[in-house]
Amino acid sequence: MLTLLAGQVDVSGGECSTAGAERLLISKVLVMASVCARAVELRIIDRTNFLRESSTMAIDHLSEVLDLIEVRGQISGAFAVRGQWVAQSAIASPLKLSVMVRGRCRLSTDGLDAPIEMEAGDVAVLTGRSWLRAEGGGGDGPPVKVAPEAGDYALRVGGADFAVDDVVLGGHVELNPAGAALLTQALPPVTLIRASDTAAPALRACVDRLVQEVTGERMGASFAVRQHAQLLLLEVLRAYLGQAELPPGWLRALTDDRLRPALTLMHSEPGRSWGLEELARAAAMSRTSFAVRFRSVAGVPPLTYLSSWRMLLAQRALRDDDVRIGALAAQLGYASESAFSTAFKREVGEAPLRYRYRLRQAS
Repeated sequence: MLTLLAGQVDVSGGECSTAGAERLLISKVLVMASVCARAVELRIIDRTNFLRESSTMAIDHLSEVLDLIEVRGQISGAFAVRGQWVAQSAIASPLKLSVMVRGRCRLSTDGLDAPIEMEAGDVAVLTGRSWLRAEGGGGDGPPVKVAPEAGDYALRVGGADFAVDDVVLGGHVELNPAGAALLTQALPPVTLIRASDTAAPALRACVDRLVQEVTGERMGASFAVRQHAQLLLLEVLRAYLGQAELPPGWLRALTDDRLRPALTLMHSEPGRSWGLEELARAAAMSRTSFAVRFRSVAGVPPLTYLSSWRMLLAQRALRDDDVRIGALAAQLGYASESAFSTAFKREVGEAPLRYRYRLRQAS
């Protein structure tokens, strides 16, 4: 660069010309340095914008929803048995987990025409069911009635011989009322993920770690079991989402590539007054095509989905924050506090202040 600049300076005028040329050269160097610095700055800004846009594009809507509805997987019991056996219990939670760690069983529940055959590595999720019965084992004599073995965390299968025993883990999913309604609507009565499915390796790893923690009696086992139960539930949902055809609902909407740009807009700016035209344009579709596709995939019109998303955000804010109702209404795009309260009561079944008071009294 210096050679190039020097070539542009007339140095034929002696010492004065030489001194002037040096000053001019230094001036040009400083100018060029400033230009180069600005160019580097612009490249950094461009890179920052790209990273910001990439982060926005990669919003994990499933994680957002699972956080909002407070999904918590819990392993609540386990047993190991040999010979013929039968286990039966009432189901008190909206979602019940049953993991066949080793062996086979026939699982029955209300709403099923025939028992489901489960093998080692299979995981079943029962949605909105009231009872569960499992039968397994072989040999002569009447079946032994078994129940999860009591222990510090009701998680002991100590003394199990994994070469011959049937081993079963049972659990449930804790979630808030909004989550119970969403997942009950989105999942079938029984979701069965086979060990032979494409999701099997990840599920198997979760099950193996759970078994290690359940049987190892190591320090921190209770905490570890909760975390692995969370991951087990996530892998079950991922496997379910990977199935060929999902029923209409929010889970299916989250997996639809055509609708993802519109969903990202609604999720990122829920308080904005989104119109059908704007959402359709984001999805690169006509208004009519967008409205028809959205309803067939999500099960509801786009603006109904937006309203439900706002209500999920409102429930979290009322539960966790001390925000004023009027301020919350404005944040979520409602023209007045009364309009928000009316929408909230229609969706949730009670007024916002009553909802907040009830949850805080319960906690």
